[in-house]
Amino acid sequence: MRSDTRKFLQTGLAIFGTGVLAALLMYTVLGGVGRQGPHTNGGWLALMLAMGCLPTGTLTLALAVLKLIGDRSRQD
Repeated sequence: MRSDTRKFLQTGLAIFGTGVLAALLMYTVLGGVGRQGPHTNGGWLALMLAMGCLPTGTLTLALAVLKLIGDRSRQD
């Protein structure tokens, strides 16, 4: 695996993991979520963090996986 591919994977996993952690904290520690949204200010902040990190992390991971596939096909 090339170093730039490894960096994409690490970055994508870090961003996606941050979003997952924020979503879990929003539902468990930060007051939960009702029909009209989170119950606390911390819950709203966690929601905004999750809404930013989950799509960005997913796209970064998709790019990394496609780059990894491309690197492997070039080596064969």
